[in-house]
Amino acid sequence: MIEVNHLTKRYGTNTALNDVSFSIEKGTIVGFLGPNGAGKSTTMNIITGYLSASSGTVTVGGFDILDEANEAKKLIGYLPEFPPLYADMTVREYLDFMYGLKKVKLPKEKHIKEICRLVKIENVYNRLIANLSKGYKQRVGIAQALLGNPPVLILDEPTVGLDPKQIIEIRNLIKTLGRNHTIILSSHILPEVQAVCERILIINNGTLVADGTPDGLSHDLSNDHSLIIRVDGPENEVLHAIKAMDHVVDVHSFGEKEPSVYEFAVEGEPNTDIRRDLFALMTRNGWPLLAMRNTDLTLEDVFLRLTSGAQGSFPKKGRK
Repeated sequence: MIEVNHLTKRYGTNTALNDVSFSIEKGTIVGFLGPNGAGKSTTMNIITGYLSASSGTVTVGGFDILDEANEAKKLIGYLPEFPPLYADMTVREYLDFMYGLKKVKLPKEKHIKEICRLVKIENVYNRLIANLSKGYKQRVGIAQALLGNPPVLILDEPTVGLDPKQIIEIRNLIKTLGRNHTIILSSHILPEVQAVCERILIINNGTLVADGTPDGLSHDLSNDHSLIIRVDGPENEVLHAIKAMDHVVDVHSFGEKEPSVYEFAVEGEPNTDIRRDLFALMTRNGWPLLAMRNTDLTLEDVFLRLTSGAQGSFPKKGRK
């Protein structure tokens, strides 16, 4: 749906983007991450046609964003970090205005009502935008991005400044929109990206340094893939039983953490999932398995490692 090939953007002697390439398939929610000044906004502005690249190409739905701008832009709905709202208009007046500005051909009243129902702003339809909460303003911004039913949505920090309840509501809305749209989501809230996105792109200093699924990035960048488990059972018996399992490389105990509850680190063979066998072993022996977690890096750890200069670029598995 979106093809970015060898994208470079220079401002004088400063290179904001350096040979960035990636492709995004139809119906995918992609998280676009990077520290401030990394090139995220520049990339999104080029994809939307707001900026031109120094070199490289971007196509949306097969249309070149530079040579076939009108056709490409019809396929994109864009929510910038600060939505372009007119505070002295009502929601209805604003959406009517944006409908005309975008030259939407769908039946106006029916189309706008469908969008308002989807983003849940029917109850503020006749209210002044100036009097809306931050959460409702974000919803109105998303509504304008949906005018014309574009298959691609680009959302820049859609939950910035929202309270926890509003963040959850917008997150759920993005998941709903992801059923019928290709979405690029830029956000500094990493748990939000991990909860919503199927794929992560990380950019740093104008260069794409990672491309993959959240779990894949966490796993592949981690040096230790052990499982940490807590078991209510006799320490030595549990230890020897786990050692005797197939595909177990090593196991050691961290000692008693609660009365009669012991914590163990279990290392399996590479590319082998031993969780089910481990659970079955505990069940057969009547030893309650109280907790299990892996030692893979969190998305936050991955982000910090790739953007702090402590690690080189990461294998870009999703790149074509």
